[in-house]
Amino acid sequence: MRTFEPTIYILASHYRGRLYTGVSSDLIARIQQHRDGTFGGYTDERDIKRLVWFEAHDDIEVAISREKTIKRWPRQWKFNVIEAANPDWRDLAGTLGFPPLGAR
Repeated sequence: MRTFEPTIYILASHYRGRLYTGVSSDLIARIQQHRDGTFGGYTDERDIKRLVWFEAHDDIEVAISREKTIKRWPRQWKFNVIEAANPDWRDLAGTLGFPPLGAR
């Protein structure tokens, strides 16, 4: 994965916990913001920091459209897409060079 490419991502508080779906043109910087608490809002208030799924695209408009679609999905559909690629809900930020989060 290139550092700067449009990416849709899902964060979770823990296994099947609270979810946040977002889009960024720089996933590594965005994950750092979530982990530092500098992104603020919903994710910071609810300790949602575990990267459990992401999907890269070549075009930001395509990524934004896909993010909007995923945000409208029922919770179970989001669980399904996460578990298809990451059945154990591991923190995938480790594959991007981040230290592991504490177990929850």
